[in-house]
Amino acid sequence: MKKLATYATVLSAGLYMAATLFAQQPSPQRTIAPSTDGKLNIIAFGAHPDDCDQRAGGTAAKYAALGHRVRFVAVTNGDAGHQTEGGGALAARRRAEAQEAGRRIGIEYVVLDNHDGELVPSVDVRTQIIRQIRQWNADLVLAPRPNDYHPDHRYTGVLVQDAAYMVVVPNIAPDTPALRKNPVFMYFQDGFQRPNPFTPDVAISIDDVIEKKVDMMDAHVSQFYEWLPWVAGTLEKLPKGAAERKQWLRQQRAGQPTQAVRAALIKWYGAEKGKEIRHAEAFEICEYGTRPDEALLRTLFPFLPKPE
Repeated sequence: MKKLATYATVLSAGLYMAATLFAQQPSPQRTIAPSTDGKLNIIAFGAHPDDCDQRAGGTAAKYAALGHRVRFVAVTNGDAGHQTEGGGALAARRRAEAQEAGRRIGIEYVVLDNHDGELVPSVDVRTQIIRQIRQWNADLVLAPRPNDYHPDHRYTGVLVQDAAYMVVVPNIAPDTPALRKNPVFMYFQDGFQRPNPFTPDVAISIDDVIEKKVDMMDAHVSQFYEWLPWVAGTLEKLPKGAAERKQWLRQQRAGQPTQAVRAALIKWYGAEKGKEIRHAEAFEICEYGTRPDEALLRTLFPFLPKPE
């Protein structure tokens, strides 16, 4: 009994000394403050390594031209999106295409290693997204709405929604310092009507960068010139030459603004210019995260014209 008492005393003393030493160590960084260099940190999430390009490639090019920091993130690696290729080889090809697309307009492109067609709103993937938003110290987060024909698209929207509050909670994913300020979260434009249609709170003219957007999409050869035409049944009609294919892509993917987007363009650009804009990208404010007023929206979209 005496030996046990002595052992307990020694153990207790050891634990006390260890706790004392731990308490004397500097605390790890738990939060990160917003950037103060005047540059914005924009991060956009798509389900696959070409989704962000279609929804926000022009806007990203405008940010990059002004020196702001932009990161596109594909939540899956795209390893199922092809009619004759698949698995690791296709994932590697699509990652290379995404990185080339980012290089063409001067932004960073990250492809996460989750399987295409198998995405679910799990805690693991949510944590990946939380880390991405924190690492980028995001001011603005863009993502699809959680209603879409493709389950990967829907669940990407759900995952970003689920991360919207957690990015400021230090005890969630504590290996990556939490944001001190919640970003603004916004949705990409889509054409789905149920359960509710897309509402364009902000519309951006991309007439001046439409060729950059097309150039970015052109880097995704496996998708725009192989897989998507095959799905649509138009692969045999695809032009053979590189220049002709690119012109075809421009015609296919550079549509006119919808009536709702046109109204938003008139709101932000004025009636005269708003009616003349041919190409635009639009975004809807998410109810989660920081709710922006007009002044903050103008800060987040610095290429909008100043109010008269």
